[in-house]
Amino acid sequence: WIVPLILPLLLLLLLQSLIKRGCSDAMIENPHGEQKTLKNKTVTNRRKGAEKLRPEDITQIQPQKLSLTLRSGEPQTFNLKFKRAEDYPIDLYYLMDLSYSMKDDLENVKNLGTSLMLEMSKITSDFRIGFGSFVEKTVMPYISTTPAKLLNPCTGDQNCTSPFSYKNVLKLTSNGKNFNTLVGQQQISGNLDSPEGGFDAIMQVAVCGDHIGWRNVTRLLVFSTDAGFHFAGDGKLGGIVLPNDGKCHLENNVYTMSHYYDYPSIAHLVQKLSDNNIQTIFAVTEEFQPVYQELKNLIPKSAVGTLSANSSNVINLIIDAYNSLSSEVILENSKLPEGVTLAYTSRCKNGVVSEGESGRKCSNISIGDEVMFSISVTSKGCPKQGKPEIIKIKPLGFTEEVEITLNFICECECNKDGIKNSQLCHFEVLQNHTLSPCLRCNEGRVGRQCECSSNDVATEDMDRTCRKDNGTDICSNNGDCVCGTCECKKRDNPEERYSGQYCECDNFNCDRSGNKLCGGHGRCECRVCICDPMWTGSACDCSLDNSTCMASNKQICNGRGTCECGTCKCTDPKFQGPTCETCPTCPGVCTEHKECVQCRAFGTGEKKDTCERDCSYFNLIKVKDRDKLPQPNDASYPVMHCKERDANDCWFYYTYAVNNNTEKEVHVVDTLDCPAGPDIIPIVAGVVAGIVLIGLALLLIWKLLMIIHDRREFAKFEKEKMNAKWDTVSVWNLKRLFGRRAG
Repeated sequence: WIVPLILPLLLLLLLQSLIKRGCSDAMIENPHGEQKTLKNKTVTNRRKGAEKLRPEDITQIQPQKLSLTLRSGEPQTFNLKFKRAEDYPIDLYYLMDLSYSMKDDLENVKNLGTSLMLEMSKITSDFRIGFGSFVEKTVMPYISTTPAKLLNPCTGDQNCTSPFSYKNVLKLTSNGKNFNTLVGQQQISGNLDSPEGGFDAIMQVAVCGDHIGWRNVTRLLVFSTDAGFHFAGDGKLGGIVLPNDGKCHLENNVYTMSHYYDYPSIAHLVQKLSDNNIQTIFAVTEEFQPVYQELKNLIPKSAVGTLSANSSNVINLIIDAYNSLSSEVILENSKLPEGVTLAYTSRCKNGVVSEGESGRKCSNISIGDEVMFSISVTSKGCPKQGKPEIIKIKPLGFTEEVEITLNFICECECNKDGIKNSQLCHFEVLQNHTLSPCLRCNEGRVGRQCECSSNDVATEDMDRTCRKDNGTDICSNNGDCVCGTCECKKRDNPEERYSGQYCECDNFNCDRSGNKLCGGHGRCECRVCICDPMWTGSACDCSLDNSTCMASNKQICNGRGTCECGTCKCTDPKFQGPTCETCPTCPGVCTEHKECVQCRAFGTGEKKDTCERDCSYFNLIKVKDRDKLPQPNDASYPVMHCKERDANDCWFYYTYAVNNNTEKEVHVVDTLDCPAGPDIIPIVAGVVAGIVLIGLALLLIWKLLMIIHDRREFAKFEKEKMNAKWDTVSVWNLKRLFGRRAG
């Protein structure tokens, strides 16, 4: 920012100096740069549900075409506006690993088309989806080439399709049902090694635009796998030594040159993805998160999401990753001509202003937000004899760009007319050159200030002695060659300096740690850190002092780790902490902390009198019930669940853990689980009621037995009575009979 302020002052001083020396105004040329806007279509103000526009009719960047005329050392600055258009079209290509371990994932992806269409309709009304699959190169040792395995690479009764490198199953389409149908027809395949050939597939997806059906819209590539990847050089295992050529080799939508070309390198993929404006979403399982996070750092405008074991969360993963990618805009430019530099300043939301590399981007941009970038273009010479050059600036992941034509002011008008060594304004004080609108050395003199004689040394020889190892850079681009000797440039900061015969050394470009040169523990000499005693490493950030690793038992890292740069690296995964002494999941942890948890949570136990002194080593967090205690899947560190009993036979529940900041945490249920005491009244009432009921039952039984007995006796009596009546009648009849006879 200081150059535009100082430059006019320097020019004014120069003009005054020329006039003072006798040059007339008519003989002084002082051209200035200029800029013209050739195409300045305003950004699109469009709302979802409005009339549908073609992608080429939507504008998110303004202006679109400029022409800049540059004078050496004089920057030209212009503003670039970016606005995220609402309802912007999206093309999404789903590239899936179909090795055998992804079998259950394929079942969930079979219904992805219509489901994803429904979710993406909330973002855009113009969405298309495609599908491709990959396995591995079809040569040993990546797959088995026995005839039976080529037909069915899976073991047992599993029915798998023949192995292949990459297939374009479905070109980008807006028909979600067609996606479901074709994906539903896919079969799992198999290979021998763990890494997969996904890079071959990504390269073909990037360069085969006609086969995939990419439009000039937002392009998303979802790469789904549960394994690592092969990259350039791995092909030698299969006898493949030709580097990947970065060209499309699809025949009948199948990659046919996997056996001929090696896997692409990461840098090659970055170039092709950037050239084709493709943003990559890596949907990978948790096991391979660290690997793909490192890969994400190398690929601009990419994201990593954690894929569940069966890909059931893939839709949410895609939506979250898209929102993350689309909320950030990063400007990139094409290759710059020699001597041309760009400086970016961003003016983002809420008035945030950034410069330098941070000036290239803005984050947290919502749909409809406008952000502004100020871009300064400066030339420090005349590349290619002043011929016009074209550079382009665009947001990463977008097809829109600004085309800038650079014109250079390289010569004064007098030189264009062929007038050389003009004697106008010639002064004897400058013995070796003439002072004219076009400054040229007199015959026989060379050098920046005409201070060297061509009789002493030729210009070619001077330059040769200023090149290190016969290279192309004069004085390592950090100085000027004056009469065959390098004079190093001066820095604005007097403490920073270039040095060496060829200005190849400096004391400010060494590695940094904690934003300090050589970590603050060394000095920078010729771009290499010379560390203080007890420090090592490229940035002097590795301490050789082992005292910080000493455990309480006087062992380095408790004998369960190694001391690296003053920090313990625990080799036993069960142990953690600064000295590898903490084992939250070891047996006995619950008993060890029982008394302190009891006294701090409930004010009871053997340590209740010394609680403040002995038990302040952990953070206590009370919860209402056991469901609120941390679960293993709630934390990224081990959690030990404990259940202990106090002197009153009451149970209390808590968890013990050491968090990522090596702080001990105890979550405890704030109520005791005590056994209830006996309730006398119900017991007595129950006993009395039982006795009464038993007595009534006995009485009823006795009564029943008496009734049965009485009925039996009554029946017997009735029978006896009947017998007695018969006997009476019989006697009367006999008397009557015998009485008649007697008469």
